[in-house]
Amino acid sequence: MLSINGGRKRLVTGVVSLATAGLALGAFALSGTASGATKTTGADNSTKPTIVLEHGAFADGSSWNGVIADLRADGYPVVAAANPLRGPASDAAALRTVLDHIKGPKILVGHSYGGNVISQAATDDPQVKALVYVAAFLPAPGETALELTNKYPGSTLPGTLDPVTYQQADGTTATDLYIQQDRFRRQFAADVPARQAALMAAAQRPIAQAALEEKATTAAWKTKPTWDIVTTSDLNIPAAVQRFMAKRAHAHTTEVAASHSVAVSHPHLVADVIERAARATVR
Repeated sequence: MLSINGGRKRLVTGVVSLATAGLALGAFALSGTASGATKTTGADNSTKPTIVLEHGAFADGSSWNGVIADLRADGYPVVAAANPLRGPASDAAALRTVLDHIKGPKILVGHSYGGNVISQAATDDPQVKALVYVAAFLPAPGETALELTNKYPGSTLPGTLDPVTYQQADGTTATDLYIQQDRFRRQFAADVPARQAALMAAAQRPIAQAALEEKATTAAWKTKPTWDIVTTSDLNIPAAVQRFMAKRAHAHTTEVAASHSVAVSHPHLVADVIERAARATVR
């Protein structure tokens, strides 16, 4: 296990803009191309896989901005998929449409609840060469996100939630979960600058309460090479829970003193781990 308290510094040129709206199920505008892996030139003739990023609850594709900038600067095609946050099965089906559209090898990355989604979406897909979990759930079949969160003490998320109940088209009621905006930074993004965290709080996307209670049906981490970033200052998914899941998956694990929003606060570290997975599994 590698323990790191910060990411390496690198020079990133250009400006990366996330376009998460207006594209159902996937933000292909970010990738530069959705046609698949690219060939590098010069001394390195290896194939660079497409990096597919899946955000989790209370976030959107913009949470990957810094990571995307690093990956693109290093020549990787990137797609940040829009996660519906309705339930692992339906969200995995949505992600599958994105994966099926991209040709060539892929590295699949999931943050938080996005880990549930990639675990299911990558099953039986030979083009997904590795999985990278970022402060994420790695459920086994039959487990739920809620069950895993409560496996060890430490999560303070329940007390910060703002539930919104609504009527569905069929007349039944359902509940969406937000984090209260005045508690968002401490709960979700304590190591993110206050102004940026406030924007994240205002733009957060809710998750269906039912999604956290839906059981996983498959676990791609059982058969695919797996990397995991464990966030030791996480108030959503306790570090003890993350370590349990990483150990069970025999993941290549990196620990960092970071909040749940590690992709925002430590983008260089997250990009480094993703690139490590890519180099190890795609030649």
